[in-house]
Amino acid sequence: MIAVKNLSFAYPSGDFQLTIPSMILQPGEKVAVVGPSGTGKTTLLNLIAGIVVPTSGTVQLGAEVISGMNDAARRALRAARIGFVFQDFALLEYLSARENILFPYRIAAGAKLDAGARARAEKLAASCGLDGELGRRPGELSQGEQQRVALCRALVMKPQIVLADEATGNLDPANKTAILDLLFERTTDQGATLLAVTHDHELLPRFDRIIDFSTFRQPSEGAA
Repeated sequence: MIAVKNLSFAYPSGDFQLTIPSMILQPGEKVAVVGPSGTGKTTLLNLIAGIVVPTSGTVQLGAEVISGMNDAARRALRAARIGFVFQDFALLEYLSARENILFPYRIAAGAKLDAGARARAEKLAASCGLDGELGRRPGELSQGEQQRVALCRALVMKPQIVLADEATGNLDPANKTAILDLLFERTTDQGATLLAVTHDHELLPRFDRIIDFSTFRQPSEGAA
C-alpha cells in the first residue's frame, strides 16, 4: 500500500507548492495521474520514490515511512522495491542497453545477477522488440527504443511498486499498446501497484482509477 498523508512540498526557489491531504493506493491497484503541466505529477512520483522528501507530512510504503528515512535508507528501499520509468529515461550512456536493464541488480543489496536474472532481462527485452539492440548504447538507440529499455529496467527485478512517468509518451500507436499491455501484465502477475503519469487520455479506461492533479494545487512554471 502507498499512503500519502498531510503532504506539503515546495522547491527552494519559485512559488510552486504541492499539497495533498490524503491519498491511498491499494496493493495491486493501477492508477493514472493526469492534470496540467506544472501541477506536481512528476514531483509526486519523486516523493513516493524517496528521491525528494516532503516539507511536511508522510509518505508510507507498506509499513515503511519513507519520508522519515535518511538518504541511504531511501536509496536501498527504492532499489529493492520500486521500479521507476523516468520521463527522460535516465539511462547510463556508458552502458549497453542490456547492462542498463540489469543495472538494478548492481545497486540493490542482496540482489543476485545470475543466469536467471539475465534470462529474465533477455525475455523482457524480446517482449519489447529490443532483442536485436541489447549490445547498443543509449546514444545509438531511438527515443522509443530508449523508453523501452527504461521500462525493462523498471520491471526486471519484479518490484512491488512501479512508477511510470509518461512511459508511452515517445512511442507510436502500435508500440504504445504493446508496452502498456506489458506493463499491465507484469504488474498484475507480481501483484505490484502501478502509478502512471500520462497525458494520453485514450489510455485512461484501462486503469482502475484516475487521480486528477488539477484538483490538488497551484500550477507553477518549472514543475512537472
